[in-house]
Order: sequence, then C-alpha cells, then structure tokens
Amino acid sequence: MTLKIALLPGDGVGTEVVAEARKVVDATGLDVAWTDLDWGAERWHRTGSMMQDDWEALLRDHDACILGACGHPSVADHISLWEMILPIRQRLDLWANLRPVRLLPGVPTPLAGRTAEHIDMLFVRENSEGEYAGVGGRVHRGHPGEVGIETSVFTRMGVERVVRHAFERARDRRGQLTSATKSNASRYGYVLWDEVVDATAEDFPSVTHERVLVDALAARMVRNPESLDVVVASNLFGDILTDLAAAIQGGMGTAASANIAPGTDTPGLFEPVHGSAPDIMGKGIANPIGAVWSTVLMLEHLGEPESSARVAAALDAVCASGPRTADVGGSAGTVEVGNAIAAHVAAS
Repeated sequence: MTLKIALLPGDGVGTEVVAEARKVVDATGLDVAWTDLDWGAERWHRTGSMMQDDWEALLRDHDACILGACGHPSVADHISLWEMILPIRQRLDLWANLRPVRLLPGVPTPLAGRTAEHIDMLFVRENSEGEYAGVGGRVHRGHPGEVGIETSVFTRMGVERVVRHAFERARDRRGQLTSATKSNASRYGYVLWDEVVDATAEDFPSVTHERVLVDALAARMVRNPESLDVVVASNLFGDILTDLAAAIQGGMGTAASANIAPGTDTPGLFEPVHGSAPDIMGKGIANPIGAVWSTVLMLEHLGEPESSARVAAALDAVCASGPRTADVGGSAGTVEVGNAIAAHVAAS
C-alpha cells in the first residue's frame, strides 16, 4: 500500500529538519508518495495567506502530514498560529497531542544524577479547546480603556475524550496517570476537568491516578521526574509543561509530537516541538532528532509498527554513539546526523 504523506517544511529550520525526516522514512523502504507544500511565512508575504484556499481538502486526501516549523520574525506570531497550525488542528479536530518525553542514550540532561531510566514520560495534551479555543476579542483599541478578553472553553466531551485516551495510554505503559490541574483557582473549567478525570478513572481500575496542581507538577518534573508516567493536561498547561520536559530530555531539538484524532481516519499532523529557530536557520546545525522522532510516532499511527521500531532503534543508536549536533554534546551538522540515522534504518 502506498502511503500518501504531505510534507510541510514551513519556516526557518523546518526546511532543514524535515528533509532529514523524509530521508529517514525513505530509508525504511516503505512505498511513500510525497506531496511538497509551500505553506508558511514566505507564502504569506507573496500571497497574503499562510496556506492555499483548499488546504483542508488537500490534507484530508493524505494519510499524514509532517510539519517542520511554523513562524518567522517577519510575521506576527498570532498570524502564524491562527492562520496555519491552529486551524489545521481545529478544523481536522486533531484533539490529542502526544508528546513523548524520554532521555535518549548519550544525550545529556541538565538534571544532576539523572539518566535515561529516570526520564520516561508521555504527555497527552488536549489539543482543540481550553485556553486556545479562540473565544474572545478586543474593544476600545488604542484607548486607555482598551480591553482584551480571552475565554477558556472546556466541554465535557472534549475533556472526556482526551482523558480517556490518556488512561488507555497509561494502562499500556506503567499504569499511572497524573492530571495537571488548577482547580483551586480556576473553579469552573478545571473543576469540570477534575470531575471528568475522576469519573473516567472508574473504567480503568488497573491505573492509579492523581491530580496535581500545575505549578507543583512543574517543580516535580525537575525534582522527581521518575515519579511520572503519563500526564494529561489542558491545551495551555500541556504546551508549557512540555517545553520544560524538552529541556529535561536534552533540549527543544529532541522533542517530538503527534496531533491525532484517535479512532478516526483523519490524517494526523506530526511535528517537532521546537520553533523555526530563525537565529540558526541556514547554518546546517539544527538538530533533526525531534523531526525524526515525530516520524516514529507517525509510522506507528499509520499501522507500520515494524518500520516505526526500526527508526526508533536507529535514533537510539545514533544518539548513543554519535554523530550528534552541538546542542546535545556533539559537533555534527543536521545532514550528517540525518544520514547516520537513515543508514542505520537501511541496514536494519
């Protein structure tokens, strides 16, 4: 079967890391039909829009999409987000954002005394509503009394489906779920969140669960990361906590993610967590690990577990023995690392 995968390099170093991700997928020997997309800041400057008008139909005609990065200093951040990445997530209803947090072999962590056996978590982030629902507005612009209102939206259905998926993941891992909350201060949305977590837990007797205030959870990730298995979080909390998690696992260049709609045939969006890093774009030093790791998630999601495992094993092998980029203790360039991973995959 031919896999139809859209390739969306996007902005900045996205073009560099996506090229390596494609190279690694090709090394698996799978039959892949690639579609190159020019969406992003450069297109916005040329046409006034980040994506083409029929973007949704185009993506739905594919099995998956790999995104490199979204954003550039020449385009306001809210334009980059609300005219590309967030519409894709919301219109396709990619409600689960999976972000694995694992310290790869040979990759240094800033946490003293911690090794790969201490850092192995999975974040399940609600990806369609919460604080990024887009509900609100501004009035009296430019006047002293200008007001900006941003409203968080929590629906029982939205919370329940992501929480249930997180419980399922925890059941298949080490049997522990931690829910990030702030229901002591946010007494409506997060109280609903807590109630849904407690109710859903009844269907998963083999999984232990706890609720932890998000600020305390951030401290615990640093002080006691081995105590965490699967963490389920709202859109905002999941976004913030996984940047901290990326630092723990070696830096933003190592972090991967999957935007998916479990139980449907909706194409997923797979992307490294890092941004476009315009300060290093074109220098050939960006770390491709996050992009390659995202293809591990993609191949697993597409029902190609053997190829997914081969890429994951190659990633571990190259991280352990090198070459590695400077941000994780090496001196190699982007292409050199990508070539090494692809060679391991092809030889496996």
